[in-house]
Amino acid sequence: MRVLLFPLTALCLLLSSFSSLLYAADDWYRPPVSVTWQWQLDGVVNEDYDVDLYDIDLFDSSLELIQRLQASGKKVICYFSAGSYEDWRPDAEDFTDKDLGKTLSGWDNERWLDIRSKHVREVLSRRLDLAAEKGCDGVEPDNVDSYRTNTGFYFHRNDQLEFNRFLAAQAHKRGLAIGLKNDSDQVLALVDDFDFAINEQCFEYSECRSFEAFISNGKPVLNAEYREIYVDDESQKNAMCKQSLALKFSTLVLPEALDDKFRVSCLP
Repeated sequence: MRVLLFPLTALCLLLSSFSSLLYAADDWYRPPVSVTWQWQLDGVVNEDYDVDLYDIDLFDSSLELIQRLQASGKKVICYFSAGSYEDWRPDAEDFTDKDLGKTLSGWDNERWLDIRSKHVREVLSRRLDLAAEKGCDGVEPDNVDSYRTNTGFYFHRNDQLEFNRFLAAQAHKRGLAIGLKNDSDQVLALVDDFDFAINEQCFEYSECRSFEAFISNGKPVLNAEYREIYVDDESQKNAMCKQSLALKFSTLVLPEALDDKFRVSCLP
């Protein structure tokens, strides 16, 4: 009997451990609506803001910086571009010539990626591995709406949906939260797959209503506006912030370079 019971006990312990791992994998960070945040991708990160989370560059941010922010009670979202090649990144040589499409307008050292490519997805999966290794609480993959752009490739709406869902599933597999960056036309299709939204200039371009589905599902919308009038004209800023608060968005007015030269928050 003892010979039979030992394997059974071991099996029960193994199943228990496996269940714990499954639970842990599902226990990633889920930011609340109206979360406060700071977004800085360029320059030495200013760590002094009293906010709930920081959004900073995956490659440029050291493990020590991430740990300091977390030790001060902040969550850390790590930025990387998922839809474009950037020639200065340490893994730039991992992409092949056939992965690269046209140059991004206004960004001479970036080229669109073929989001259908298995090889591209392998490189991006390694970036998610790096985010997990550095202890990031979540990720912000950028350029995930390139299907509307002349990239040099011929992919369509459904290719973008499949790619974005791939990113979300791979992030969650690693215990990372993930934000949907812009991609306003696909919000309704993707809101269940992502934990929050990050949008640029939805008030300037009258796109904010597109992101209300995130709020309705208890997920925050982190919005950044770049118009100088919101800095120079108090009445314009107050009017925009009044709309933002009514929508329960987390809106910041920031320099387009995201270098912390100034910061105006619509939240207290």
